[in-house]
Amino acid sequence: MSKLAPRTIAVVGAGLAGLSCAQALLQAGHTVHVFDKARGPSGRMSTRRADDEHGPWQCDHGAQYFTARDHAFRAEVARWQQAGVAALWNARLASFDGSAWTTPQTPLERFVGTPRMTSPAAWLVKNLGEHALAQWQTTVQGLERAEGGWVVTSAEHGVHSQRYDAVLLAVPAPQAVPLLAPLAPSGATVASSVRMRGSWAVMLRYARPVVMPWDAAFINAGPLRWVARDSSKPGRTGAETWLLHASPEWSEAHIEDGPEYVIAALLAALAELGGPAPLAATAHRWRYADNEAPLALGSWWDASLRVGLCGDWLNGGKVEGAWLSGRALAAQVQLA
Repeated sequence: MSKLAPRTIAVVGAGLAGLSCAQALLQAGHTVHVFDKARGPSGRMSTRRADDEHGPWQCDHGAQYFTARDHAFRAEVARWQQAGVAALWNARLASFDGSAWTTPQTPLERFVGTPRMTSPAAWLVKNLGEHALAQWQTTVQGLERAEGGWVVTSAEHGVHSQRYDAVLLAVPAPQAVPLLAPLAPSGATVASSVRMRGSWAVMLRYARPVVMPWDAAFINAGPLRWVARDSSKPGRTGAETWLLHASPEWSEAHIEDGPEYVIAALLAALAELGGPAPLAATAHRWRYADNEAPLALGSWWDASLRVGLCGDWLNGGKVEGAWLSGRALAAQVQLA
């Protein structure tokens, strides 16, 4: 099949899936407009930065690290490393089952963005090139087929004047459903088949380094699932920060609870593990954090309508799956 002639394509969502898709399409000679409702790129590869009464601080509160099994993704990570936006995290790991501590044995390398988890996405956006347009704080809430191509409507800007040859959604599955249901019900069905779960994250600040026998721990009992010393990651400077992730089950059961309750519950669980009380704590609720059972489709594409889906939820979950899903969708779009 022949390659598609250069076109203008909309990518909705600037997480790693959307950015890898945009990158591949731009390399093929297309013009790409990227829309995201946030103030910048990265999706769940996210870092909170703030300044409170204790001073400035930062903490990764979404994806904590990523691995690279696939050869192409490992090569991409090497480019990030060379650019200084990713590094190997040689964390001291532990695992707790409610009664005993063990040391996980795994040959996998764990990487993080540097100096924060958002850095790889920011670098990708910076290097998209002259045929790319990134528009932040733009919540796409409607799609329409019209003469000349797809029309995008956003909450902030109304109907956008540009017509697009294709629209590619790199958003959580539940957010894709209402966009696709009126025009591409088969895509809405795919997205509806995935159950995404919420997650509570609590970011902790301390006056001085906290000494624990591990840098990060998988917790398999109680409300916690993961505890990590964010300050142990390469490139981190400033205040001592730690991150608590609640388990999916606990998060779902308490998804509508207030942050004060969540902070108190997770700090109590940390205290049982020997962790000290912090100077301050901030909670963040991820409404769509992970997938109970992610699909293995890679991506989804309707060639007749020229609309597609990519994301970690279509490709096994995780950061690597998101990047590969974006590339897979770009390859499908390229086939006329």
